Amino acid sequence: MERKILIIEDDKFLAQLLAKKLSQENFQSLITPTGEEGLKRIEEESFDLVILDLLLPEMDGFEVLEKIKKNEKIKHIPVLILSNLGQKEEIKRGLELGATDYLVKANFTPNEIIEKVKTILKS
Repeated sequence: MERKILIIEDDKFLAQLLAKKLSQENFQSLITPTGEEGLKRIEEESFDLVILDLLLPEMDGFEVLEKIKKNEKIKHIPVLILSNLGQKEEIKRGLELGATDYLVKANFTPNEIIEKVKTILKS
């Protein structure tokens, strides 16, 4: 069975690159460019993992993460933060809000990100 991943990312190029890499690994993925739309999709469909950017239009990633973790129906879904925000405080906040892991975009290649996704889904 294909695992379903939601990519909440407003950088179209990166989102499409990740989606392509995920499909090569037999993951099904969906892209939404805004936090608000992403949250709506999570509530309506079932996902095995969410890849979440923090700098998003309308609603930032921290807010999306907070809402996911406060919602009984969806709080079990692992969230992988993938952001350019790399300050210790931001990483700490993301993990404290319930993210499974936090990757700084500049430090990881798309292949490494996919490996991280696989690791999270195995656990």
